Amino acid sequence: MSKDLPPETSTHAAPIEVPGNPDLSGGAVAHKGWRNPEVLLIFMAAAMPLSFSTWMALLNNFSVEMADFTGREIGILQSLREIPGFMAFTAIFVLIILREQTFALISLLVLGIGVAISGYFPTVVGLYCTTVLMSIGFHYFETMQQALSLQWVKKDRTAMVMGRQLSAKSLSSLVMFGIVWAMLELLDVEYRYVYLFGGALTIIAALFAWIAFPKFADAHPQTKKLILRKRYWLYYALTFMSGARRQIFTVFAGFLMVEKFGYDAATITLLFLLNHAINMVMAPKIGKLIGKWGERKALTFEYIGLFIVFVSYAFVESDKLAGALYVIDHLFFAMAIAIKTYFQKIADPADISSTAGVSFTINHIAAVFIPVAFGLLWLISPSAVFLAGAAMALVSLVLALNVPDDPEPGNEVVMGYKSDQPMLRPAE
Repeated sequence: MSKDLPPETSTHAAPIEVPGNPDLSGGAVAHKGWRNPEVLLIFMAAAMPLSFSTWMALLNNFSVEMADFTGREIGILQSLREIPGFMAFTAIFVLIILREQTFALISLLVLGIGVAISGYFPTVVGLYCTTVLMSIGFHYFETMQQALSLQWVKKDRTAMVMGRQLSAKSLSSLVMFGIVWAMLELLDVEYRYVYLFGGALTIIAALFAWIAFPKFADAHPQTKKLILRKRYWLYYALTFMSGARRQIFTVFAGFLMVEKFGYDAATITLLFLLNHAINMVMAPKIGKLIGKWGERKALTFEYIGLFIVFVSYAFVESDKLAGALYVIDHLFFAMAIAIKTYFQKIADPADISSTAGVSFTINHIAAVFIPVAFGLLWLISPSAVFLAGAAMALVSLVLALNVPDDPEPGNEVVMGYKSDQPMLRPAE
């Protein structure tokens, strides 16, 4: 693993050329017509939730009703789910053989397969195994989606484009949660067939994207080894804290709804529907807002809001207020775009793919042990779990205040280590 060493260029053979050459001056890949990189990114973003939203909507109720899960088992399952995220740095070794676009589509296929078979293994061990398979596809896909977005999109458009991708994810999730609700409540479909349906949709979408879209050229040759650069330290710290806080929402906020307030699968699905309906409208606006405010102000707003939400979770006694907090909590996820655009502004363009894998690993370090440790804490005091989340939000707020108003190479932080000289960059 290198530290602040000159990047190595890719050893891939030249990709298939399509009309429109990479715009090397702007760091983007431009093509005419609908078969272009930005459309592919949005399509893949929409394809992922077809299966993942199905898995999320069913998990808590399926695990409790079919496999007799308690807080301990759900904590173990969520820790196992995060292990592939922790291993995301290995993506750089796969990229020695596969291109990012190919790897992203293969990962979508694996995600779809993992979800499709989940309902056929309604045991503790069975759920653990299908969860790991699904998670391998999900985390490698997310790693490649981030890397391709930061490579293919110009810096002044990245926040907006990522907002559109979140909107596409929310629209897809909205449709799937509606279908899941109808299958459970109106048609009384068994869990296994709901899982199978959602997984199959992602598989079909991945195969379509493979056939319909050309292989796009990369805007910048990518480093093909693991790197950790000292000047990225604040990005790494923000990413680590983001992963730690995310577990509070992903694992325990939803579990609170089921265990404390008695939400059934259909009600949880309706809550997810509301989340994504709001996010579908708000995510592009939040992306534009980040572009206008800058990363420092956006992250500061996010972490103050999350602190209030987590403290409220700790003491909430109303099922309706708990549901409202869940919706607000989910909306703040869109603000995390600011961490990615901050990195894009300070990064050597050749570092993006390698750092995408490394950052996902950093993001999941806490995710490997927090679900298990906090699952045990949950048995003693659920409130303590959310107060710990509030403390994490405060640490993140301190880090966010160290983001400069105009981040760039040579101006990575307000205080602390930064590179001695700005890197030479092509004019934009």
